Amino acid sequence: MTTTRTGQDAAALKRLDALRPAYETLREDRIRAQSDVERLTRELEAARAQAREELGTDDEAEIRAMIEAVRAENARQVAAFAEAVQAVRDRLAALPEPR
Repeated sequence: MTTTRTGQDAAALKRLDALRPAYETLREDRIRAQSDVERLTRELEAARAQAREELGTDDEAEIRAMIEAVRAENARQVAAFAEAVQAVRDRLAALPEPR
């Protein structure tokens, strides 16, 4: 019976040794992931602080609405500029040809 138990113990130790690299890899991955979460949390808070400072809010929906409003205003201004350019072209076309 002692021989069997010793054989089982040896097999268990061998299996543990075989699993150790996988365990170490998972442990390192966990440590890396925790570090990434901490870093990304700091970066997110810094970005939120910057948004509050520059835009007065860090609410994503409000920021999206601001961006859409700016895009709409840009489109309106581009259209107004295109109309002004066309008006200048029309006036230039209406001038008599130089002799």
